[in-house]
Amino acid sequence: MKVTQAEFVISAVSPKQYPHGTLPEFALAGRSNVGKSSFINKMINRKNLARTSSKPGKTQTLNYYLINKDLYFVDLPGYGYAKVSKTEKEKWGKMMEEYLQTREPLRAVLQIVDIRHSPTKDDQAMYEYLKHFGIPVVVIATKADKIPKGKWQKHLKEVRTVLNMDPADELILFSAENGHGKDEAWKAILARAKAKPKVQPEEEQQVEDEM
Repeated sequence: MKVTQAEFVISAVSPKQYPHGTLPEFALAGRSNVGKSSFINKMINRKNLARTSSKPGKTQTLNYYLINKDLYFVDLPGYGYAKVSKTEKEKWGKMMEEYLQTREPLRAVLQIVDIRHSPTKDDQAMYEYLKHFGIPVVVIATKADKIPKGKWQKHLKEVRTVLNMDPADELILFSAENGHGKDEAWKAILARAKAKPKVQPEEEQQVEDEM
């Protein structure tokens, strides 16, 4: 996909601040400092539209980025950062759950993991959460440039095994440094952008009640 326009739209903390309309949304989830902002910048060919930071826990809101006026990337707060207070973690958790479970334009979550290391317990919990609620997920294994090419398949296999990934779910090897996996990631995103949004829980219940 050729990105000709990309802009930061809003930092939202509640549904009333979400952009209006029905453009497809793709949420980025991952542990603190895993490289979500770097992923966004590489995907849109910008150096610093999404601000990167060496300080974990910097993203504390739902940050919306409008791409080509066709879809949104939504950067979620990073999970698993120990120095954030329990109260702050709970606030972030509620904000993220509300978004993930109720946002109708959400087409998929792009879960970012570090290919160099085995997925953490927080990574496992996030993947299980998404599967439990039937939220489509694409796992992006970033930092591919940091390990030898000959070890890629070994590390990818470990990611699938540790996350207990559904065979149907995509696992994409990615590098924000050299762009490896960028085309594959855009292909996965655009395919889901055309899909119907997930059925909301209340809609499912209504269908069941009518049967």
